[in-house]
Amino acid sequence: MPTSKRKSRPEVSASVEAFLGDRRYVATLTTVRPDGTLHTAPVRFTWDAESGLARVMTVVSSRKARNLLATSGGRVTLCQVQGFTWVTLEGTGTVVTEPDRVAEGARRYAERYWSGPPDPPGRVVIEIEVDRVLSLNT
Repeated sequence: MPTSKRKSRPEVSASVEAFLGDRRYVATLTTVRPDGTLHTAPVRFTWDAESGLARVMTVVSSRKARNLLATSGGRVTLCQVQGFTWVTLEGTGTVVTEPDRVAEGARRYAERYWSGPPDPPGRVVIEIEVDRVLSLNT
């Protein structure tokens, strides 16, 4: 879990929760490059409503991880879309290398997608401490 002192996690409706848990969909993760331009990439992710964390498995050398490492406390958005239904999770992204937390990210990924994530050298988990949820038609 993040070590921040967050007061509360975002509340989401049952329909938003169900949509975020639907493994048929991928999302886009948007981070900010050091030069201020945006980087958006399709990703698989997991949502943990209890802790208010979204997790994305990646490698430390990826552009998304490098963007977050360059800007401590960097803002990110994760948006899942199906037709005119969408949910955007906004928050602070952190690149985590701690083995227990990377393993937790991989466990949740395998649970959602019914197979484990790739395990290349340099695997990390991006944890997004969600503080805002936007949605349409959910």
